[in-house]
Amino acid sequence: MNNQEITRRSFIRNLGFGAAGAALASTLPAMSFAETPDVPEYPWTWHPIDKQKALEYTYKRWYEVGGCGGGAVAGIIELLAEEYGYPYNVIPAKMMALAAGGFGCQELCGALAGACAMIGLFCEPKDANTVRNALFDWYRKEPFPTYQPEYSAVTTVAEGITCRESVNKFMKANNLEMGDAPRKARCAALTGEVVVKTIELLNVHFGYEEAAPVVEEPAAELAANEYIGTSQTERGELKVKVTMDGDKIAKIEILDSSETPGIRDSAFDAVPKAILEKQSTQVDAVAGATQSSNAIMQAVEDALSQIKK
Repeated sequence: MNNQEITRRSFIRNLGFGAAGAALASTLPAMSFAETPDVPEYPWTWHPIDKQKALEYTYKRWYEVGGCGGGAVAGIIELLAEEYGYPYNVIPAKMMALAAGGFGCQELCGALAGACAMIGLFCEPKDANTVRNALFDWYRKEPFPTYQPEYSAVTTVAEGITCRESVNKFMKANNLEMGDAPRKARCAALTGEVVVKTIELLNVHFGYEEAAPVVEEPAAELAANEYIGTSQTERGELKVKVTMDGDKIAKIEILDSSETPGIRDSAFDAVPKAILEKQSTQVDAVAGATQSSNAIMQAVEDALSQIKK
């Protein structure tokens, strides 16, 4: 059975069953039916997109497709559809409108969610994980928004990937409420910047551009009683700074981590306090955050191992 026959049968089925449908079908023998378009193989083919155009386009579409999730999808798939047509023109950006406001509960930033949907469309899962992690790492450290076409605002660094961490810091720094126009403009700009970074990462992954050189930040000078310790988890490195007062652990600071926000929070609060109180890294892990708890203990142990005996 060919595609033309399948399409014709689908048309007849949609008319309804019974004598009326059969009678109408009998009048259509000479009618031409378009063949069903070929379904593209997964993953779909990636094409580079003009980044400045994507930035400006995403900013505008943020207001039209339901916010950050829809905006991130629009800034990629709609520009591909404009240039290449099918199959990019069959995906509606509004399918990700529900991601706005961190899916309505200030969890994962909707712009990241929309970008991840696009990454997953063009990359096999293993490769998609790598691209996603690079995007998340960039997001945690990027001052938003650097693109400010309408309002001037103080930029803020989220240090996490949730809407809660990102937008709340910005509103506090700029004395804004959620419904204020400058806050909306900020999230529209952030979404555009996420789209630009996603395009860059996909371009690099598929060989359309070179990765930017990694610039190592100069290490901060440590006092004689300060020590840096690290540990590895499934999500990456966790880094702490331990300050000693003689033989006593006086302070523990978590400098960097790729652990999941929300899950890690209870461990980040409780474990350093427990170590300080017990003056030992052998403390109880926090239920539900065992990996983060163990990572903190191991990083503190690494720092303490550097103290000259």
